Amino acid sequence: MDDLERLTRADGETLALKRVRGSGPTVVWIGGFRSDMEGTKALALDAAARERGWNYLRYDHFAHGASSGDWRKATIGRWREDAVAVIDSLEGPVVPVGSSMGGWVALLLALARPERLAGLVLVNPAPDFTEDLMWPGLADHERQAILREGETLVVEEGLGPYVLTRRMFEEARDWLVLRGDLPVAAPVHILQGRADDVVPWRRQIALVERLGGADVRLDLIEGGDHRLSSPADLARLVEAVERNRRSSSTLS
Repeated sequence: MDDLERLTRADGETLALKRVRGSGPTVVWIGGFRSDMEGTKALALDAAARERGWNYLRYDHFAHGASSGDWRKATIGRWREDAVAVIDSLEGPVVPVGSSMGGWVALLLALARPERLAGLVLVNPAPDFTEDLMWPGLADHERQAILREGETLVVEEGLGPYVLTRRMFEEARDWLVLRGDLPVAAPVHILQGRADDVVPWRRQIALVERLGGADVRLDLIEGGDHRLSSPADLARLVEAVERNRRSSSTLS
């Protein structure tokens, strides 16, 4: 069950994935920006899947972890397409679990394949972060370099050095989701740390308002940071996923 599998995309790139085989809807881990499927939350869900008999899949985004891809070609749209391809490779209902940027990808997936959703769990989700959080947070010389030269090198604690491209910022504008309604019918459970210094917790109020047609639960976790990886946080995540798995009884 620990074997690394690869999903080959139309352009020959491959997505690395691992799965636990069980019953019920497939829980699909969708990680954050420059994170991989070996992170604390992804592994906590893997352990829960083995203990509780879930179907579970975790994978690395294009140009992340063990997946292939040129980082300079990475975009929100590409990560969305790959998430859809992962879901299309599975059978039956799914419960996407999106963390940070993965929350944005999970929302785009929910819009693309609404009939497949048993539920949706979002952990400190960061929809529209390129436009609303990352671009304003760059230093002026970094923004100028991106506009003038098409890219800039960023060194960030915890993420290491990486390149930000103009292409990524411009393409992301095609996928902004907080500018209109989000017609997601499946139950949505959002876990958000009040002490998150990456994604301000008040942004989730706007997300809840956009999800007006869904059964939405928002848990604001006092003292919770962006990682939400303490033992209590991980237990909360597992139970949120379990609740959304149970909602799949109406899906065939």
